[in-house]
Amino acid sequence: MADSTLLPLPSVRSKERRRAARTDKTYFVKTFGCQMNEHDSERIAGLFETDGMRRVESYEEADVVYINTCTIRENADNKMYGTLGSFKQYKDLDPAKMLVVGGCAAQKDRELIQEKVPWVDVVLGTHNLDRVLELMDHAQEWGPITEVVDELQEMPSELPARRETVHAAWVTIQVGCNNTCTFCIVPSVRGKEISRRPGDIIREVENLVADGVVEVTLLGQNVNTFGRDLAIDGRRRPIFGDLLRRVGAVEGLRRIRFTSPHPADCKEDVYLAIAETPAVCEQLHLPLQSGSDRILAKMHRGYTAERYLDRLRLAREIIPHVDVTTDIIVGFPGETEADFDATLDLVREARYDSAFTFQFSARPGTKAADFSDEFVPQEVITERFNRLTELQDDITAQLHQAEIGNRKDVLVEGSSRRDSSIAKARTRGGKLVHFSGEPAVGSFVSVDIVNAKGRYLVGEALGPGRH
Repeated sequence: MADSTLLPLPSVRSKERRRAARTDKTYFVKTFGCQMNEHDSERIAGLFETDGMRRVESYEEADVVYINTCTIRENADNKMYGTLGSFKQYKDLDPAKMLVVGGCAAQKDRELIQEKVPWVDVVLGTHNLDRVLELMDHAQEWGPITEVVDELQEMPSELPARRETVHAAWVTIQVGCNNTCTFCIVPSVRGKEISRRPGDIIREVENLVADGVVEVTLLGQNVNTFGRDLAIDGRRRPIFGDLLRRVGAVEGLRRIRFTSPHPADCKEDVYLAIAETPAVCEQLHLPLQSGSDRILAKMHRGYTAERYLDRLRLAREIIPHVDVTTDIIVGFPGETEADFDATLDLVREARYDSAFTFQFSARPGTKAADFSDEFVPQEVITERFNRLTELQDDITAQLHQAEIGNRKDVLVEGSSRRDSSIAKARTRGGKLVHFSGEPAVGSFVSVDIVNAKGRYLVGEALGPGRH
């Protein structure tokens, strides 16, 4: 993988005035969870480096360790506390080591983290990333501190960043969520939906392209509703389609992806923007969650199975060769065998390129956690989960086989961990391709697909690709 790059943004004047205080220190960032957390971690790393710190590859050798937490499922909480527990031995050997915990679980658990793990020095939430250095200063002088606030202090994209790749970047267009899905804790830990001004987004993308970025991924909890809170032109309306076209007009930007849309808010104008804007990739992540109307209603998803399929059909009519992925929850409280069969039937009809499948996990603070008298036995959930993954694996294998003989332009992301002579790249539709060679990360290569595996395609390189 290419070396990371530090991208200080001029708008962060208060951070620029701060004198670097830890020029002899090292740091390590461990991230759990989604792309939002990954992007937040880049911002934390950027702040650390403006303070003079140098990144290392393990928390054993770091002076400062930042754990960016997730709380979407119970397993994420368990991983977080397990990681924090393992740090105690290093803290005992060197009390000067500093442990900082942020992210969604920190926003949710707050003071509970330091009660369970008293060797944590700083706990901060999702809304005050910009305060991390000041909180570390406080902890060094006065001892452990928890500071979690309920309102966003500063847009994460206004903070400096240390990107993990030089050719691709995440761009936050929206934070928070106004939906009330009963299984989801995101609104509780990320707050209400707030959109960035389109001009700020375009300027960030232009700066990224000038820095060598060729692909951006636009991030939001529900990108379809982007701009509804801004009252652009005096009207409160979603303008995500307009944003895609404006970002796509940035000279030098060759690929645009986005995540995640909500099926209830998918409209024709966004599909048309994808189809008509050359830089926007033919890829759509459309979370289903369940194929049962009864379960969808209990989830507060705002659509029926048929309405979902109508939106999917429209996308495929408007966007040629679109690759579609989804999210599905198995074992939501009250799910019967008939409900699960409806999910299997929809998956057969939708024929997703791939699916992220999850076993239901009750999260404290969500409405679904109150449905305890309807919890599905774990052995039933596991059996259903196995059936669903088997079905989707079969569909994915069929769609991969159908790619053999096609020519694809792919963007090189790195090399295989097992064999450095094998390049890893991605199609515009998001499929992973392996091929022999050592092209530069961030370059475009044209390949012929010659074989298909369970998780990736196998290609033969032909020469430079177009986009």
